[in-house]
Amino acid sequence: MNPQAPVYVRAEDDAWPTVVYYHFHAWSGRRPFWAGLFTLLGGFPIAYFPYADLRLGNISLAMATTGGAGALIIGVLLITLGLALWFQATIRVFAGVAAILLALVSIPVSNLGGFFVGFTLSMVGGALALAWAPGQPVEEGEQPPVEPQPGVVGLSKADATADMGTQDVPGPRGTETAHASETTAHADGGRNSAG
Repeated sequence: MNPQAPVYVRAEDDAWPTVVYYHFHAWSGRRPFWAGLFTLLGGFPIAYFPYADLRLGNISLAMATTGGAGALIIGVLLITLGLALWFQATIRVFAGVAAILLALVSIPVSNLGGFFVGFTLSMVGGALALAWAPGQPVEEGEQPPVEPQPGVVGLSKADATADMGTQDVPGPRGTETAHASETTAHADGGRNSAG
């Protein structure tokens, strides 16, 4: 979610596609939308390829393997995790880790992870779910921090504090020596002391 993005306020003359677009954009900005989409899309080839068959005239080529049930379970779980990322953004860490683990398990179980298509999509979706963090809205009247411009010379610390006037800055304590800025090997005539 981009907290600096302008908030859409519907005008009377807006067409319905504009309204739908802005509502969808606001909805997808509050959750790990792309993580859910990649995870959901990764589940389809993993579940589909073990059950797919290709017909060439009278010849039928079937991809059925012994891991068909396992591939179906992995694919359905990935689709469920993708939908959960859309509607329950609070479980993003669990769903991200589960999507990555299921993608890794799909390599030996379901035709090399759906011929690496489902594996790649699920790995990207899981990584995006782990990396996503909800945005923090900007408070009313609070301005976002301004990025320093390249080439602009800022004030030094001494120049910046010179305009502040005298403040209640504590002075040295009575137990400190004048050599406090020196190293302990040189302070107090070369003697080291603890405390």
